[in-house]
Amino acid sequence: MPQELHLITTLWAHLLWPLAKILFWMSVGLIVANFIEALNWTHRLASLTHPLVRLGRLSPTSGASFSMAFFSGVTANTMLAEAFDKGQLSKRELVLANLFNGLPRFFLHLPTVFFLTAPLIKMAALLYLALTFSAAILQTVLVVIGGRLLLAPLQAGQPEIAGLIREKTGWRQALDKSIKRFRKRIKGLLYFTVPVYILFYFLGKHGVFVWLEQLFATKAWFLAWLQPQSLGIVMAHVTVEFSAGLAAAGALLANNSLGYKEVVLALLVGNILSTPIRAVRHQFPYYVGIFSPRLALELVGVSQVLRMGSVVAVGLVYYFMTLG
Repeated sequence: MPQELHLITTLWAHLLWPLAKILFWMSVGLIVANFIEALNWTHRLASLTHPLVRLGRLSPTSGASFSMAFFSGVTANTMLAEAFDKGQLSKRELVLANLFNGLPRFFLHLPTVFFLTAPLIKMAALLYLALTFSAAILQTVLVVIGGRLLLAPLQAGQPEIAGLIREKTGWRQALDKSIKRFRKRIKGLLYFTVPVYILFYFLGKHGVFVWLEQLFATKAWFLAWLQPQSLGIVMAHVTVEFSAGLAAAGALLANNSLGYKEVVLALLVGNILSTPIRAVRHQFPYYVGIFSPRLALELVGVSQVLRMGSVVAVGLVYYFMTLG
């Protein structure tokens, strides 16, 4: 194959096509979020999680975003960005609402994770999923507590005052309104997402992220408490991907080199070390198309800190409960 043709096919397969898919789904999410808001369905979605939202002093928009996050993370974040831009959400609530959506994100990825883990590590898969689910629940509880402490109490009738109940809007009118709003936001989406995604592609191509991942894996002196065989799972998880860590774990389980406990702990450690880098690599480029670059970085950073803290807390409880 000529070098020029090889370059074109490589760029298409690894840069242009993935970027096109991201932009397509972001555009769909933006239109859907605007359409839901235009039809005044936000308060109906929020009602699905009303007790939890009310306990955390969050607005109906945050509740609607939480409900939508079970189906589309892009649409959920777009709803938050739209409300924030209109002044309907404070920055404090925006951060909390984004963290609040951690539990729906867990369920979005649950089928994939389950069908990857179950064939390879069997019962350890249930333990691993139970612990990561517990971490997601813990994160949700912390967000609700944070809302109680940091947000002002909702006044009586505030959800209705929040602009969520309006005159009935027809489907055609709502679609026209959502398309107009989409045209206003698509320029910003393209302006930030495309260059950031291309930058991160070339950083990855030149080994920057591999270097960071290997640095985490090789300099992790704080993992001395793990069995030596477990470090292979951690390194595969961090330097390659989750499925590689699972393959290593399955092989070590099969030959009785490790038990379920050691495998689960190794996978949790790999999860903690690998996810922040992959979040910056994959999550930040699409966040920056929805929020401003600075705000996107803050949201991704805070989300990863809380997620890591929750997994660490759950992992420590499991570790000490299984001592002896």
